[in-house]
Amino acid sequence: MASSPARRRRVVPLLALAASLALAAPAVDARPGGGGGMGSRGSKTYSAPPSTATSPGATGPIQRSQTSPSPGFNNPGMAAQNQGRRFGGGFLGGMLGAGLIGALLGAGLSGGLGGIGSFIGLIFQIGLIALLVMFVVRFFRRRREGDQPAMAGNAPHARSGLPPQNGMNPGANPMGGGLAGGLGGGLGGGVRTQPVQVQPEDFQAFERSLNEIQGAFGREDVAALRRLATPEMVGYFEEELRANAARGVVNRISDVKLLQGDLSEAWREGPVEFATVAMRFSLRDEVFERSTNRHVENGPQEAKEFWTFVREPGGSWQLSAIQQGR
Repeated sequence: MASSPARRRRVVPLLALAASLALAAPAVDARPGGGGGMGSRGSKTYSAPPSTATSPGATGPIQRSQTSPSPGFNNPGMAAQNQGRRFGGGFLGGMLGAGLIGALLGAGLSGGLGGIGSFIGLIFQIGLIALLVMFVVRFFRRRREGDQPAMAGNAPHARSGLPPQNGMNPGANPMGGGLAGGLGGGLGGGVRTQPVQVQPEDFQAFERSLNEIQGAFGREDVAALRRLATPEMVGYFEEELRANAARGVVNRISDVKLLQGDLSEAWREGPVEFATVAMRFSLRDEVFERSTNRHVENGPQEAKEFWTFVREPGGSWQLSAIQQGR
């Protein structure tokens, strides 16, 4: 039986709400890596990096990686990897789309909009949407509260060895947060690691990479990203750029400035060197409609993240992982 105009009018507002949620949720933290942990840290991919003065709280896990955990390793990030990289993009959109569009066609969650069953079904769908909206709001509220910047004065052990304009602090945790033993906390302890001494010029390279990668992502300059990051990370960045293009938006990033940074850990696995640094930085993170250049939204204007860099013998540091800090 075809739905009456009155019944259709009841469904249209619900569809509008579903569409707005499905489009808006993936855009939060639109900067590269802002949606969650991604990349590889060698044998330490699924081990949390040591906290630092810059980020003393818990570190977000790696959720997407090409590094496989060892057999029997408890990896909570793998479940999130299988469910989708960004909250709301697939699960939320699919639930709302299936229920509400089905309701418009007369075969929604409650099996149509006819009689008493339609009324109960409509109430059920409205309640489901309310719960999902509440969950989304609480989720991103916790994210915002966790990203509040730490006061620079809370770093009693930090020592500045670079000029004042540099936020990176090479003096903090110089040997990688207690990484003094020859064996690292890799997957099952089967990979032998050695500590690496990070030099001031390395910290300067990390700060340059922060600015260049954010700028290249905002320009959608994939060639520059390939020079600055590992192929795995470039693949994730390209996915984010394609998602932006599918939504008809562009994420423009500018005015990136490192406010505070220090070393979490640095180690060598065979000939390859790794370094994980905590960085708190400010930026202008804006989203524009691609066709009209209309400003759509602002992302967070300050972020706290752990970036892991990798370097092969004779090569330059490349970004290999991003995790959210607290």
